[in-house]
Amino acid sequence: MSPETLILLSLAIPFVGSLLLLFSGPASANVRDGLTVITAIVLFGVVWHLIQIVDAGGRPSVTLVEMLPGLSITFTLEPLGMIFAGIASFLWIVTSFYAFGYMRGHHETNQTRFFFCFAIAIMSAIGIAFSGNMLTLFVFYEVLTISTFPLVAHSGTDEARRAGRVYLGILIGTSITFLLTAVIWTYVEVGTLDFRQGGILAGNAPEGVIAVLFGLYIYGIGKAALMPFHRWLPAAMVAPTPVSALLHAVAVVKAGVFSVVKVSVFIFGLDTLQNTGASTWLAYVAAATILLSSLVAMRKDNLKARLAYSTISQLSYVVLGAMLATNIGALGSTLHIVMHAFGKITLFFCAGAIIVFAHKTEISDMHGLGRKMPVTFFCFFIAALSIIGLPPLGGTWSKWYLALAAAETDQVIFIAVLMISSLLNIAYLMPVVLYGYFGKEKPAAHDAHDHGHDDHGHHAPPEHPLLRHLTFGRPGVAEAPVLCLAPIVLTTVGCFVLFFYADRIRIFLDPVFGG
Repeated sequence: MSPETLILLSLAIPFVGSLLLLFSGPASANVRDGLTVITAIVLFGVVWHLIQIVDAGGRPSVTLVEMLPGLSITFTLEPLGMIFAGIASFLWIVTSFYAFGYMRGHHETNQTRFFFCFAIAIMSAIGIAFSGNMLTLFVFYEVLTISTFPLVAHSGTDEARRAGRVYLGILIGTSITFLLTAVIWTYVEVGTLDFRQGGILAGNAPEGVIAVLFGLYIYGIGKAALMPFHRWLPAAMVAPTPVSALLHAVAVVKAGVFSVVKVSVFIFGLDTLQNTGASTWLAYVAAATILLSSLVAMRKDNLKARLAYSTISQLSYVVLGAMLATNIGALGSTLHIVMHAFGKITLFFCAGAIIVFAHKTEISDMHGLGRKMPVTFFCFFIAALSIIGLPPLGGTWSKWYLALAAAETDQVIFIAVLMISSLLNIAYLMPVVLYGYFGKEKPAAHDAHDHGHDDHGHHAPPEHPLLRHLTFGRPGVAEAPVLCLAPIVLTTVGCFVLFFYADRIRIFLDPVFGG
């Protein structure tokens, strides 16, 4: 099968799978879940084969339709996009198993719609990853926003509907107002939207135009959650935990920061950004976002809200690396997309497991819970260390390259920001572990969280063996069901594996970042 056919197949698989899921019907839960797993595994197999082609030097491309010269729906494979596609397709498998345990264990309604929208979101992420020009990226960027809106508002409560309006309003508002304007302006300036090594605007637009355009692009990519367009992310935490994992690790925010790096490298060119200084002021905005969102995270007692503001901070690491406009900075940004994906999805999986087992959402209620859920809290601890950037965990290398980029550009202030931010990471993540293992257990409170309800108030007595709490033959020690716990352990192991294979990722990215 030709590479061009495989590219189209990688988009068709989740789309066809989503239709099969939709018609499987809510009465066929086992069939629906089986279709989800098969679709996810087949997609990852295709993506993995495409990764091998790109690693061997191949750059296949396929155009679906060309409206005008330089204006087409085109898919082109290159290393940066393959990294994002690999993350999205692999973590879809992991998140699917987790979602089975979470959604069915809680007897959530509209589960078929949930998995249908999830599949469309993954298709959109693959389309963004493989986009050969800015028009293609923009189209799939918008499809991703629309397909994830029902997931954010899934529970149907007033709070969920408000969160959905905020989510849709900010993401559609920024993309139409800023991003679409930038895309049209770029086409007018250079007559093409194709991604090109070194940037299509390099030498083709005045410095003033480049500075304004770059600001429009970066703020138009609202999924990167750069302040002040960040409120959609914490608002979306009302969604079920598998959706939080999708938003933070698998597709949505990763699509945002991936697009920031892609635009910086292939639309403007790192040399152009450095020579014109167009990205300098945005580097300071990213640094401020890193610190301010970390400070807000420290004040949040709700675990998912704390993790949401942590994500805003971590996304700005990626933006900062791109704004430094060096190959090392862009490499650090791309590595951080990978490392953060595994660390943050583990943290959210752990938060969901705590909800499933203990029905706790507030950190202040988790005193002593680590002694009851030792595996979950240990995995949380390991993932937190990766986010902080300590060896031997993957987050070490991305922060290392970002610090090198700051040193290379003589920006001592950004080195200081990275160091302070790591200390703040400790301050808002480690208390969860310390309370869990060493806190004095509070007397049981008679509220909704202690009577078998989840974070949306659904009564959820598990029936299937895979949905029962795991016990280890020790009184008072138990864990969330195996369908929740196994993905947590797997992504935790991934945090270790990435530490030892980071150089392999760097070598794969050398053609993009000047190896």
